[in-house]
Amino acid sequence: MSDVDYDVVVVGAGAAGLNAALVLARARRRVAVVDAGEPRNAPAAHMQGFISRDGMSPAALLEVGRAEVAGYGAALIDARVEHVDPGFTVRLVGGAALGARRLVVATGLRDELPGIPGVAEQWGKDVLHCPYCHGYEVRDQPMGVLGTSAGAVHQALLLRQWSEDVVLFVHTLELDEAARERLTARGVLLVDGVIKRVVVENDRVCGIELADGRMVPRRAVFVFPRMVPRDALLTALGCATEDGRVVTDRTGRTTVPGVWAVGNVADPRAQVVTAAGMGSAAAIAVNADLLDEDVRRAVEQRRAVEQRRAVEQRRAVEQHRVGGGAR
Repeated sequence: MSDVDYDVVVVGAGAAGLNAALVLARARRRVAVVDAGEPRNAPAAHMQGFISRDGMSPAALLEVGRAEVAGYGAALIDARVEHVDPGFTVRLVGGAALGARRLVVATGLRDELPGIPGVAEQWGKDVLHCPYCHGYEVRDQPMGVLGTSAGAVHQALLLRQWSEDVVLFVHTLELDEAARERLTARGVLLVDGVIKRVVVENDRVCGIELADGRMVPRRAVFVFPRMVPRDALLTALGCATEDGRVVTDRTGRTTVPGVWAVGNVADPRAQVVTAAGMGSAAAIAVNADLLDEDVRRAVEQRRAVEQRRAVEQRRAVEQHRVGGGAR
């Protein structure tokens, strides 16, 4: 049994989830948004690359978005989803249950950081990931890229657009000659040796210390984290995955009927503005799917009414005949 029934339950109130809820609420659907309050970009002071919102804090964006969604009558529920039963019953931690005709999952991902001292402490400040999100803010400064994954090579090549002083700390990477040639030609300095720590003074990165004692001054550090989608709800429902991601179509529709996945849970590369667009596209597809169901039900009800009327008319005619014969 559900405590309340909705047309759509959206799980996750980031840019993707809120934009999906906004479009659906404006379409006069009954919508609930459930959020556990753990946005991926919470450590960041600002976000960039979102027209009209460039430089806005992520927290401020979500505050405005929640107010807009609530203004159209959607329910905002601060809770964690424990489980979703097929059908769909969304069960919250604490025992409450929400019924839903459709489900939009926008639970995002978590960044799994390398265990190098200083990385987690400065994450989102001056230990960064996305050049498009933060490169301009640290432009022309001495930058370092930590060689903790294969993505570091692309990061280092790309960051030369923002600074002439970029160092790739090779660390545990195995660079072939072709990669070294490309990096060197691009003007990236390669520093071999295992990284000991990111050196922080007065809450600011000031360099990279290597295991052999060398210290290389840097003012900003980039690292490519392992991106782990928060897709447990989706996989538990049976949504197919491929290459570590939930399979979706262009609207976010998964392989399970009635379930959509949007934002970073479906695409780890999606920025805030992209995630918002994904939410909008999913909402339109969800509403179209609900409309088809609404029309089908209306047709079935109309036919049922007509059939009852026909039966009643036949009975009336029969009764009339029987009554006339009795006289």
